[in-house]
Amino acid sequence: MRAFTDPSELRRLVRDGLGPGCRVTSTERLRGGSKKGVYRLTLTGRGAPPTVIAYSWASQENFWPSVTTTHASGLAPFLSAHHTLREAGVRTPHVLYASEPDNLALVEDIPGDTLETAFTTDPPRAAKALAELAVALDQMAAHTSAAGHTSEDVTLTRALDDLTEAAARDPRVNAAAAALTGRLHELHAALTPRTTYSLVHGELGPDHVLLTPDAHPALIDIESLTHSDPEQEHAYLRLRFGPHYAPLSRPTLNPTRLSLHTLALHLSLVAGPLRLLDGDFPHRDAMRGIAEHNTREALRLVGTVG
Repeated sequence: MRAFTDPSELRRLVRDGLGPGCRVTSTERLRGGSKKGVYRLTLTGRGAPPTVIAYSWASQENFWPSVTTTHASGLAPFLSAHHTLREAGVRTPHVLYASEPDNLALVEDIPGDTLETAFTTDPPRAAKALAELAVALDQMAAHTSAAGHTSEDVTLTRALDDLTEAAARDPRVNAAAAALTGRLHELHAALTPRTTYSLVHGELGPDHVLLTPDAHPALIDIESLTHSDPEQEHAYLRLRFGPHYAPLSRPTLNPTRLSLHTLALHLSLVAGPLRLLDGDFPHRDAMRGIAEHNTREALRLVGTVG
């Protein structure tokens, strides 16, 4: 049985961050991430908020096998991403306290649901938040840098690595490996280098958008924030938002870059979940479903039926 972050560490975090008058009355580990623990802490004491969220990047919270992942994780990238988003004018839960030696942080608990839930439970509220999210994405697109951490060359290299790993695990991918390799190289060869890159979240699905009580969106799971092709962001948005994607789409996207990032994303979402299943990640059916869906989508893009 995996041991998670000791509740005594979270109680100490609250005392250090919010003062000795604040006490934790209950601790709930929330379902979610594979690289950090997320806890809702109920508090009591003068001046204490009713609840806060604690993030823990302790090693025992990381479900990934020892193979290094391509996505950033930890307190340092979280704080850097938080600062950059605030600089870009994009809402994310406020950081209340961070303990660098312990890789722990306390953040604002935004009451309410996610945008994903609101699509079903409150469509008008979801539509308002979606329109504001489109504005936030434009603000991120305007926050540019000459350094792109995920250029088309890096995207190709990672996609080929993911293809190799997926092919070793799924015979359908193995059978289509030559076609998938050829398509990746074809798309990459058609691109010309880009000189500026936009700020992208990297994993922006509707489950990573919290809604404030007045339906303003706030981004979470921000550690993968970087400067990259906006097409990388939109490949993920298009996949995760599905029928709700249209308000987020932008005519300035390069269709060839979008195609490269889309195929690379599908391969990543085959290799990654299958690798995660090598360990003791608890939500196994969900991971298998992600791998299966993206296997079929990758094969469809090269005209192969999975």
